Amino acid sequence: MRKILIVGAGQSGLQLALSLQAEGYDVTVMSARTPDEIRRGWPTSTQVMFAPALDRERRHRLSLWEDQAPKILGISAALAPAPGVRAFAFYGPWDHYGSSVDQRLKMSTWLELFEARGGRVIYHPVMTSDLAGLAALYDLTMIAAGKGEIVELFDRDPVRSRYTEPGRILSAIYLDGMDTPTDMPEPKVRVNIEPGVAEIFTMPGLTMSGPCQITLVEAIPGGPFDVFRDRPPPDEHLRRLRPLLLEHFPWEGELYGRTEPTDARASLAGAFTTTIRHPFAEVAPGTYVFGVADVVVVNDPISGQGANCAAHSAGVYLRAILNHGDKPCDPAWMRQTFETFWADHARHSLALTTALLEPMPEHVQQILGAAAQYPPIAKRFGDLFPFPEGIHDFLLDPEKGLSYVASVAAG
Repeated sequence: MRKILIVGAGQSGLQLALSLQAEGYDVTVMSARTPDEIRRGWPTSTQVMFAPALDRERRHRLSLWEDQAPKILGISAALAPAPGVRAFAFYGPWDHYGSSVDQRLKMSTWLELFEARGGRVIYHPVMTSDLAGLAALYDLTMIAAGKGEIVELFDRDPVRSRYTEPGRILSAIYLDGMDTPTDMPEPKVRVNIEPGVAEIFTMPGLTMSGPCQITLVEAIPGGPFDVFRDRPPPDEHLRRLRPLLLEHFPWEGELYGRTEPTDARASLAGAFTTTIRHPFAEVAPGTYVFGVADVVVVNDPISGQGANCAAHSAGVYLRAILNHGDKPCDPAWMRQTFETFWADHARHSLALTTALLEPMPEHVQQILGAAAQYPPIAKRFGDLFPFPEGIHDFLLDPEKGLSYVASVAAG
């Protein structure tokens, strides 16, 4: 039986641990926090999981909230060329629903499930200096903790990494009491965009107290929505957010009149630099550790790819481990496994993230304007989020994208 150590108890680490456990592997998880500490902590993401990622969870009996989490049926987008002005809006439905489960609820439950199924969890922070001794005890050590000094073990890939600083300043809050928009009442992700100012994402979710709404602000650094860097408590966070929404996106802001935070730690703030890192690191002569998910592929949340990329990474790595059998997990195998993940999914999710972070080219403005007139174009835009591979001959290629728009208009 292969002995595997997974450092980190997030989406990728616990999905891998539980799925490897189901295949008969001897798996140990190291978590810096207990389930109760996770539940009592601050949220870490907005984590809308799209259909392909949810399917991966279902295969290993990990989709535990199907009957409780609101079903997200698609994505709507509205463009505001100036504060308070909505130029156009459209809705792109998905063929299969997504959902968002607060990771405080999800990861604490998964940790308990892993232990209930006989898994071993060591509740202790792991420092870089610990890894040489730990990795020698296992056939494979995987690092799935995407934050902290341990990530610095993995060198930045300068060829694939375009950014050296965050493209957006992020903040999010979990809310009760939000009104439902009358023009598009079905549950969906609502995106409001004011170029050069911010993108606002609002989505239904499930938290510890039940269904809620989650608002993610992607603020241009130094812009009017960049007012959460001091990480205010939820009540103050909401007090600052409301007037900004009413000024810039009043059709959205008017829905917040009765909102209140879901709990005393219902907000978060921070920033990520979109980065690709090399997939393995040497922690002692001849001893290597293998990076998973956002340890090696860090996506700004603007594209909703973070948790989904983590789920896909866990799926690809699981398949590679099963196929590898008892052969040594050396750097060549680690690189080959990562390159499969890169080719299958990560490069597409990075392309979508990059496209949304950059200023909107003229041809993209034309495509989005056409989406407000033609439902097939709106649907194709919406499908980019669960299937980012579709971006290359749509938004990234002006000739193909505008040719497609023309064909839809002609039809």
